Amino acid sequence: MLSLPVAAQKKENPGSAISRNLELFNDIYKQLDLFYVDSLNADTVIGWGIRSMLQQVDPFTDYFPEDDEDLRQMATGKYAGIGSVIRYHRKEQRAVISEPYEGTPSQQAGVQAGDVILSIDGKDVKGMLTPKVSSMLRGEAGTTFELKVRRGDEEKSFLITRQTIQLPQVPYAGMLSDGQTGYIYLTGFTEGACREVREALDEVRRQGAKRLVFDLRGNPGGAVNEAVDIANLFLPKGKKVVYTKGKMTRTNREYYTATEPVDSLMPLVVLVDGGSASASEIVAGALQDFDRAVIMGTRTYGKGLVQMIRELPYHGSLKMTTSRYYIPSGRCIQAYDYRHLNADGSAGTIPDSLTHLFHTAGGREVRDGGGIKPDIEVKSDSLPTIVSELVQSDEFFDYATAFCRQHPTIAPAGEFRLTDEDYAAFADSIGRSGFEAGKPAKELLKVLRDVIRREGYQETTQAELDALEAKLTYDVRADLMRFRKEVEPYLCDEIVHRYYYQKGGARQQLVGDPCIERALQVLGSDEYRKSLAPNPSAKRGEKEKR
Repeated sequence: MLSLPVAAQKKENPGSAISRNLELFNDIYKQLDLFYVDSLNADTVIGWGIRSMLQQVDPFTDYFPEDDEDLRQMATGKYAGIGSVIRYHRKEQRAVISEPYEGTPSQQAGVQAGDVILSIDGKDVKGMLTPKVSSMLRGEAGTTFELKVRRGDEEKSFLITRQTIQLPQVPYAGMLSDGQTGYIYLTGFTEGACREVREALDEVRRQGAKRLVFDLRGNPGGAVNEAVDIANLFLPKGKKVVYTKGKMTRTNREYYTATEPVDSLMPLVVLVDGGSASASEIVAGALQDFDRAVIMGTRTYGKGLVQMIRELPYHGSLKMTTSRYYIPSGRCIQAYDYRHLNADGSAGTIPDSLTHLFHTAGGREVRDGGGIKPDIEVKSDSLPTIVSELVQSDEFFDYATAFCRQHPTIAPAGEFRLTDEDYAAFADSIGRSGFEAGKPAKELLKVLRDVIRREGYQETTQAELDALEAKLTYDVRADLMRFRKEVEPYLCDEIVHRYYYQKGGARQQLVGDPCIERALQVLGSDEYRKSLAPNPSAKRGEKEKR
């Protein structure tokens, strides 16, 4: 972009700079429109200009054109479609049904996971990526279309009427293995989230729950009002749960609990991880700051930026960051600085040495720096590379599809296990599929060979490189048998979703979960009380820093 001389810049006020640059942008487009050798599409060119401008702020500020379905779903959790997750299958070069949600048009019509999508209303979708196919499956509620799929060697057609879809935000709630601890899994904070959590809480209490595990892992957040209302289920009336501060005074708000809690005494463990963000961090942070719950897991994401929707001309919308979240102790949730990027383009974070000390209501020491640091850290075991490679491939998916066609029923979710014969059959199927393990290492070796060849050392290093390549020839079946403990949970989860849908999948994932096992241990001992006790060395009354 052209700029004025330094002397002129010093005298120019911000308002003049804005006017000058807007006039410059407008004139450049007019010149292109008049004289550029090819015709320009105004929506495309200006659209790219808008998106480039928004990339200079943060990833949560975004522009949505007229009637954008994603914006409505983001705000309400609702959309009109068939109620099914799709994925792109590399071998088929088509989108396939990954999971039809229970009770939705796709499931009621008889669509199954593993169905390969051939056409939508007669239009072949071969080679189309999932966003395009997904947009074709969505539409106005009440409209009907033909979906043609291939299931095994057979082609099937379904007439499906789109409906408004709102998935449950509490896909599973129930009692854990000790018979005294309730469990609630919350996946989002869109409209109705608090109502679902309240109903789940009432249900586990009716089943005899004396304590509770509240799972916010992987929950990306949502509406702040729902977060405050959910925190209010466990906190007394009149407590400040969160407040916001921004450049404009009118964006500053304080949010208080408005009603009496459902239960302010039940021992409570909240599970979080790096996927817990925004509203999840408000709930976890408020419960931590009021010493109402033990937070367990790994540090949360650190999304403390607040967005609001601003209307634009021609029915567009701008989701724009206007302020930051602060939890009761005064800590800011935000972890990343998007205005001052690192040399590699990543957003910087506050180093631990520069964080500030705060205190919970009971005097426990907590620190800022972004996100919520758990009171008790529980890290997952590192996984062998073959697991991540299988997850990224279609192998789990394809075996689950074949397994379900051979097994009409399986054990209930949470009890399902693969037999030795079934797991051996899976290992054999991987051997026949052409799956190649160790691709990242082999690709690095190829790069190394190219560099050595260009440097002229190919002959002197050939033997060593060949020996290394020989060691990178994996015995996939042997690795699958050796790492069965790590591989099998992912395969079981894929299979259980086929029979028991989202609810069953959530239940199955609790099997062998180290966080669940640790939570039961803490809740069943004096460690819970000790975790919420103030540090004896904490300096009471010390002025909190911001």
